[in-house]
Formats: sequence, C-alpha cells, structure tokens
Amino acid sequence: MNTETMLFSAALGLQLPWQVVDVRFDETAKELHLDLDFSPGSVFACPECGAARKAYDRNARTWRHLNFFEHKCYLHAGLPRVDCSACGIKVVDVPWARLGSGFTLLFDALIVTLCRQMTITAVGRMVGEHDTRLWRVLQAYVQEARQELDMSTVTKIGVDETSWKSNHQYITLFADLAERRVLFVTEGKDAQTVAAFRHDLAEHQGKPDQIETVCMDLSPAFQSGVSAHFPQADKTFDRFHVVKLANEAVDQIRRQEAKENDILKKTRYLWLSNKENLSDAKQKQLASIQAMNLATATAYQMKLNLQELWTLPTRDTAAVHLDAWYKWIMQSSIGTAMKKLANTVKAHASGILNFFPDRLTSGLMEGINSLVQAAKAKARGYRNTTYFKTIIYLIAGKLEFNLPT
Repeated sequence: MNTETMLFSAALGLQLPWQVVDVRFDETAKELHLDLDFSPGSVFACPECGAARKAYDRNARTWRHLNFFEHKCYLHAGLPRVDCSACGIKVVDVPWARLGSGFTLLFDALIVTLCRQMTITAVGRMVGEHDTRLWRVLQAYVQEARQELDMSTVTKIGVDETSWKSNHQYITLFADLAERRVLFVTEGKDAQTVAAFRHDLAEHQGKPDQIETVCMDLSPAFQSGVSAHFPQADKTFDRFHVVKLANEAVDQIRRQEAKENDILKKTRYLWLSNKENLSDAKQKQLASIQAMNLATATAYQMKLNLQELWTLPTRDTAAVHLDAWYKWIMQSSIGTAMKKLANTVKAHASGILNFFPDRLTSGLMEGINSLVQAAKAKARGYRNTTYFKTIIYLIAGKLEFNLPT
C-alpha cells in the first residue's frame, strides 16, 4: 500500500481487511475511481448468524460516493461470499453501503438531507442521478425507520385528509398530537382509513385501547371509523372546521342578499376575516355595511359569537354559551344557511365541547396539510401515492434515520 492508497483508505474510514488498493482518475469523464479489496483468506462474519467464515469468492460491485471536489467518485470492490454451514451461501455486508444499494452510506445521507429541503427532481439534477434511484434510497430509509417506530406512548391523535391529485383523490394522515409528528398515511378518506391506522398502531407497539382522544373534522366517515375502531376515545371536532362551516354559511347569506343589494358584491373577504386581520380601510368599510342592518351583518355577528366559544374558561360555560347561541339563531329570521349551521353544531355539540379542558385542536394537522401541499406544489405533483407518502413521512414524520454523520 502506497501513501496515496493509505490516504484514501483513511479518508473512507476503512478497517482491515478492507483497504484501497488503487486510485484512478479519468480526466476525460472527470471521475475518480477507487478500487477496494481484502487480503486472500480474510474472514468475515456471516450476515445472518455472525459466525466467522472465510470468503470463497467475490462479485464485482460499484457504488457512487460523495464527489471528490467537483468530480464524481466511485468505489469498486468485489463483494465477498461466505459458505456458512448454518445459513448457506451469503453475501457479506460491506461497511460503506447498504446491501443492494448503488450508493455509499455517505451519499445516501446527502440524498436524504437534500430531499428534506428540495424537490427530488432538483436534487437529481444537482447530484447527476435519475430521480428513480433517489426515490429508492428515500423509500428504503423511510421503510426502515418506520419499522423501528415506537407508538407505545400515543394517546391523542389527529386525523385529516389531503388531496394528492386534482380529481378528488385523497390520502388521510394520522398524527400524534403530543409529539407533533405524522404517524401513518394511507389512501382514501373513508372509515377504512381508521381501521388501517389501528392495525398500523398495533404493529408499532401502540395500544388502540390507550387512545383517549381523536381530533378531526365533522366527516361522517371518520366519525363512524373512530366509533368502530376506537370506541373508548373521545371525538373532538376541530374548531377550525366548525368555523369554516360558519364562514360558508355567512357567505351563502351574503351571496343571496347581494342579488338585491349591490353594496355586498365583492365583499366576501370582509366577512370571512376576523376584524383584527383587516386593514384600517377594510375595517371602515365593514363598519359602514354593518350599520345598514343587513342579514349578512347579522350572520357575521353570529359567526363571531360562535368563535367566542373557544375563548371561554370551562366546558360548562362554553355549553351555556353554545345553547344561547343556538336559541338566538333559531328564534331569529336569519336565512336557512345559518339555521342549518346551528343544527349541525348542536348535533355535534358534545364533540365540539370536548375541546375542554385540554383545548385540543387540529391546528397541527392544518399545519402539516399546508406543509404537504407546499411540497406537492413545489414538486408539481407526484407520480403515485407511494412517492407522496414517502415525502410526507420524510418531512413530517420526525423519523430517526440510521445515517452516518
């Protein structure tokens, strides 16, 4: 071994019997090639039982390594095979790469790190690799990390659906509200998604009977799924979804009233926003319209009154407030949209009031949904749900990857 090969052996962190035996630089291709080998008669551990066995032959393999300055770097070695009396003929693992991978562990680490921040296409261009090879790396690490995922402490979960294609194709996300991480992603948005999560929870040391609360929207499918598979859990209907329904009801009344009153046209944003989020000019416009005693203004006040529910100190005071709010609407001459909202809220009152005392919301789910949709938009979509789910776990799963530092 000369100084050059000794230097590269040390740089790669190789230990006997492995060593760099030759260094070749292709000036035309601008590539560095390192040949690795082991001494004849070297002994390796059987990858299954760990017994020491002599290598009897080898299969030539190549791995892409981190660039040497701006030049691509490749490692070449013959993978040793051992004939184990207990396990049969086995290919020995090498310390610098995953079995079956075409990249070294350090190159894998680079890919995973970059793909958490950039699109796969952009990373592929940067490192000069086809995106399908990068997807294989990401899927391998995500699958391995999820196999080791421990859900034994999960007690409060959030569930929400998000679209993965424009033609009403959805996936459903389940998250640990305490640890603020995505636990499980599955296709669809029906009750079977809850059944799939229960199965996955049990496979990762989770205890289905330990789930205390499920925070979700008012989806009948999610409600039936939780009732069937987590019957002991409290259903908490998220305030963001309830307020969204209230905004929709206000807007229905505005659109109906705008047919007879032009002043309400192009004012949708005013009624959907909280006053403190409006500019001074918009606040003045809102105040002037509210002074005209319109049904839209009344509906808007009813929405604001409903929102006060989540600022109250206890469940009991909130229950009294909700009852008074319901009676106000039902005794008024407001349009059917608000009365339909009131009946929906009353039918789900128990789940809405389950906000207390822990004040649980699906704000985390909304944040994850925004993160996921931003990643999808930046990537201009994904070819299949497998890729989309991989990205979600990568950016929102807080998975522990076994990567070299």
